[in-house]
Amino acid sequence: MEVTLENVMTAMGITGDYQTDTIRPYFDEVIDFLKDSGVAEGNITLGLVTRGTSDLWNYGGGDGKLSPYFYQRAAQLAYK
Repeated sequence: MEVTLENVMTAMGITGDYQTDTIRPYFDEVIDFLKDSGVAEGNITLGLVTRGTSDLWNYGGGDGKLSPYFYQRAAQLAYK
């Protein structure tokens, strides 16, 4: 399955496009992070991108850091 902003937002429980412009930069950052970390495009999963996007967005809470799970799974996928 191709990982798209739309299916990540759906997985996050966000419907409609009212948050698209807010979520897109975090989604793009997660995809770039994974690719730059050596994860092959075909190994990038919806679950991991959703986790990372949610971690960074954090409903504007200001925490904005990737979770330990995100880093561990990204490392696994980079070695795959």
